[in-house]
Amino acid sequence: MTDLEYFKLSKPAKMWHNLLTSLRNLPKSVLGKIKSFFMFFVHLFVGFFNEIKDIVLTYKNGDWKTRVSFTVMGFGSCARGQWLRGLLFFAFQTVFNLYIIFFGGAYLAKFNTLGTVATTRKGRVTVYGDNSFLILLYGILTIFFVLAFIYTWRMNVKQNKLAEEVLKAGKKLKYAKDDISGLLDSQFHKTLMALPTLGIFVFTVLPIIFMILVAFTNYDANHQSPTNLFTWVGLQNFRDLFSTANANYANSFGQVLLWTLIWAFFATFLNYFLGMLVAIMINKKGIKLKKMWRTILVMTIAIPQFVSLLYVSKMFAADGLVNSYLMRWGWIERPLPFWTDPAWAQITVIIINIWIGIPYLMLIATGILMNIPADLYESARIDGANAVQTYGKITLPYMLFVTGPYLLTSFIGNINNFNVIFLLTQGKPDVLGNKAGATDLLITWLYSLTVEDTNYKMAACIGIIVFVVCAAISLVVYNFMPSVKNEEDFQ
Repeated sequence: MTDLEYFKLSKPAKMWHNLLTSLRNLPKSVLGKIKSFFMFFVHLFVGFFNEIKDIVLTYKNGDWKTRVSFTVMGFGSCARGQWLRGLLFFAFQTVFNLYIIFFGGAYLAKFNTLGTVATTRKGRVTVYGDNSFLILLYGILTIFFVLAFIYTWRMNVKQNKLAEEVLKAGKKLKYAKDDISGLLDSQFHKTLMALPTLGIFVFTVLPIIFMILVAFTNYDANHQSPTNLFTWVGLQNFRDLFSTANANYANSFGQVLLWTLIWAFFATFLNYFLGMLVAIMINKKGIKLKKMWRTILVMTIAIPQFVSLLYVSKMFAADGLVNSYLMRWGWIERPLPFWTDPAWAQITVIIINIWIGIPYLMLIATGILMNIPADLYESARIDGANAVQTYGKITLPYMLFVTGPYLLTSFIGNINNFNVIFLLTQGKPDVLGNKAGATDLLITWLYSLTVEDTNYKMAACIGIIVFVVCAAISLVVYNFMPSVKNEEDFQ
């Protein structure tokens, strides 16, 4: 297209032209991911349409037993002699109906407002109104129960369709004895996983979804159930967290996020390279007492962090051992501000974490270094390579290839490294406001907002951001790892 033709286009046409041009210039890998993302929704829509079509045709072509089962779950299975399946379907429908009528329905009806009747006092009597916390919790549970009912109802319809097809083919249906035998034999994995799956849903999935939804409410110390109601506020909390109009929160969040990434970088890569260096030095020929050096380093792992970090925190206090001896020796005139100055505190935390992390990396690197073929080093020496070249061309590539996934998980783990920061500094010094300290990570700031400030809405927002940051880093970095892209390289 010439410049003149482009100039004559309308604004919408220019927008579409620019978009298509940008898409053409994207790398093939990115275009492939965009196509996969688009095709996912296409397949989702086609699958939903096929399910609706199958339900309609099943009702239209099915016998009277199947049609009654659309209303009374399990009727068709019972009518065909499959009593166990039929009774289970009917029992589930009965429990669901009773739950909705006598319990869940009331919470679901108030889910859009999270309650409108506030708790009041009449004289000495407290008249309790709606409880927003319970409405949100049981509302989520009810929504999942509704989804489970829809899925079970669909299974009920499929069972009837399958039973009709089996009978038309002149085959025998599976009865209660066959179902029980299957659950204890070919379907035994489902029997074993039923209870753990339920536990994961109740104790993991449900709390995560509850936390995500709290981020879209005004749930804090001033709106705490059952005394006060809280309600939906949409994206307002995220606006407060990111908007420069609320510079106080935005400034605290920006500095905590930046420090979190800086901390994760140094805590991961300093430990990685220093641990590797220690392993190389200990494994070098001519070094005596190798077992003793490894034992000394492993001692930091044997002692629980709860004990060692609290002790080290006291050592570096203004009246701790470090400052006391430095002043006694005349090296300093007044205590060094290890925990009171932001820069000093951040550097001290990183250095202490090196002491904690090197032994782990030393053990990992020792095992990997022993598996590098000695012929590679021998060939390098014959070719005239020095120690630095050997490390850069053989040792480091091999280590990165093998430990790439570990590096990624270690980086993500350090983003959420609650123990080291909390036990050493508790996030202090508090210089950022909003319960945020100079050494606070996002995860420790979330803890402070929840426990000390009861600002659940902002804590929930930060929890979502932690997930987004970790997920984005994991997805991007994982696809560029040599161990993922070139799996055959070091085999």
